[in-house]
Amino acid sequence: MTPALRIERLNKHFGNGKHALRDIHLRVNPGEMVALIGASGSGKSTLLRHVAGLVAGDAHPGSLVEINGQCVQSEGRIHRGIRKTRARVGFVFQQFNLVDRLPVLVNVLVGRLHCMPMWRGLLRWFTPQERRLGLEALARVGIAECHAQRASTLSGGQQQRAAIARALVQGARVVLADEPIASLDPESSRKVMDILSRINAEDGCTVVVSLHQVDMALRYCPRVVALHEGRVVYDGPSAQLTPALLRELYGMQADELLSTQSQLQGHAPSPAPAAVPSWSGALPLAACCTG
Repeated sequence: MTPALRIERLNKHFGNGKHALRDIHLRVNPGEMVALIGASGSGKSTLLRHVAGLVAGDAHPGSLVEINGQCVQSEGRIHRGIRKTRARVGFVFQQFNLVDRLPVLVNVLVGRLHCMPMWRGLLRWFTPQERRLGLEALARVGIAECHAQRASTLSGGQQQRAAIARALVQGARVVLADEPIASLDPESSRKVMDILSRINAEDGCTVVVSLHQVDMALRYCPRVVALHEGRVVYDGPSAQLTPALLRELYGMQADELLSTQSQLQGHAPSPAPAAVPSWSGALPLAACCTG
């Protein structure tokens, strides 16, 4: 089986001398939902940006990042075919990366730009079929009624759901989510994590999500990869990541990870999420041409 994500001997030094990633070796199989955890500055965001090909690692012999068998970067060089590879990778940013003045539906349909002529993207000319696809994605994340609003009018949780809808429209087979709930309230955080979990379960999409909230990692992700000072210090079942083990791995920094709502005590599996509209549940064509 070709891994959804393969990382070999990845290192990263920044100009200030900081060794941000230290000899990372990691494989994620298709359809897995994996949490990246770690205290602030542990390398979570840096690792995801390297996986997406937004940043090149050190020119280290044997260094490699692949997504679904396609090279992202090798020995410190971004692969020349990165745009084609990125087309099937959805990146969900902490700060949403929506254009505030544009309607929500247009922001979502930006995920289709890779497969349409540039002139159509510049003119924001989308076919009825593309609009339908965008509305179906918004329905899946529960905000179809907001499609004609400016993105700036949405709450933080709604904006993050719109960003996930953009990844759905993109047709992403791998979703990388960089601290997607860091700036959200608990209820919005739960909704966003429920949606990522549904995408993973219903679409077979591989999801790698970095989280500061360990309780959320345990609740939603069967596998946890823990980073500390740029190193992988734990890679295994979330059920085995006890408070005692966290303190052994992180020392005093474990308190930062343990100071979450559930305190890791008696965490339970996520309740079965309510049904959401499927991709086949197309909305009426008249609605698709609105906004």
